[in-house]
Amino acid sequence: MSATTPTSRRFQQGLNRLLQSRVADVLSYPHGVDRYLEVFNPLWSAKEVRARVDAVQHLTADSVTLTLTPNSNWQGFVPGQYVQLTVSINGKLHTRCYSPANSLYRKDGSIEITAKAHADGFVSRYLRDVVRVGDVVTLSQSGGEFALPEQRPERVLLISGGSGITPVMSMLRTLCDEGYQGEITFLHYANRAQDMIYASEVNEIATHFDNVTLLRAFADESEGGELSGLFSSEHLFKSVPDFAQATAFLCGPPPMMAAVEKVWDEQGISDRLHKEQFTLATAAVDDGGSAEGEVRFVRSETLVTNDGKTLLEQAEAAGLNPESGCRMGICYSCTCKKTAGKIRDLRTGEISSGDEEDIQLCVSVPVGTVALDI
Repeated sequence: MSATTPTSRRFQQGLNRLLQSRVADVLSYPHGVDRYLEVFNPLWSAKEVRARVDAVQHLTADSVTLTLTPNSNWQGFVPGQYVQLTVSINGKLHTRCYSPANSLYRKDGSIEITAKAHADGFVSRYLRDVVRVGDVVTLSQSGGEFALPEQRPERVLLISGGSGITPVMSMLRTLCDEGYQGEITFLHYANRAQDMIYASEVNEIATHFDNVTLLRAFADESEGGELSGLFSSEHLFKSVPDFAQATAFLCGPPPMMAAVEKVWDEQGISDRLHKEQFTLATAAVDDGGSAEGEVRFVRSETLVTNDGKTLLEQAEAAGLNPESGCRMGICYSCTCKKTAGKIRDLRTGEISSGDEEDIQLCVSVPVGTVALDI
């Protein structure tokens, strides 16, 4: 169902309308249209975005870059946005968020995503070690407010760390394909030069485009970066003296992002900093440094001692299987009702009231005893 010509796209759109109709639902009861379609082609679906893996690359030792060709249900993306990618591992569906790294103007209509395989990254390691050309994955439509504005800024500053390079890479590629004339500074942080994803391409872009300045910061000066060490205000004031006049886009590890945000706050220009975060800081269990109380899963009649981890992790450790997706508070798949107790939101540090409320399990840590409608 991958569109290749205007004629085939129109045919597929008409076919999709038919497959999504009430008549199709009735005729395919009780299994649904997709169950029959996937017998003929795993890419076919009346509503879902499914994508075929057409290329697998390893730009660094701990990452994988996948080229995905989606079916005609795909509606595109804005550079900087993310998609939720779902794979089946040992019969269970797992969903994580990744940002397309390709230019908006990629001619073949494919999507490129890059995942860094962390030691505890269950899905990212699966993508790196198991996924092969020809496999089919499921995607959501694109989402997120972190996106290149339709009215391009006059001056752009891209700041990334580690695998946070992917959404800003899409922005850089898109701006270059558009012939953007404004000044672009690309500031990237990595432990070592060999850990920098897209290193050779970014270097080629900076060499080819006079308006692109590349600043690479590695942990050690011997790595050959323009800067060394962790992010600091000195890096900005020395290397990007006009940063306050730029529209900045930031994505990277939480500590680096917090340091960048602090500088923008101190300068009173927070409105010029746009950010995206796909990882959470380590959970702090409580002010005293130790977890207390119990977690009560009411519907399941299960009771566990609070170990300080997220409620999603504690539910899974208790043998429960609540619906979940991104595990970083983006997709809302794990939303459930808290019937009693207080929780801390890992993203903000705020502690909720003890009232009944809907919470997200993946970004909530219990503060004392908590009861959940699970």
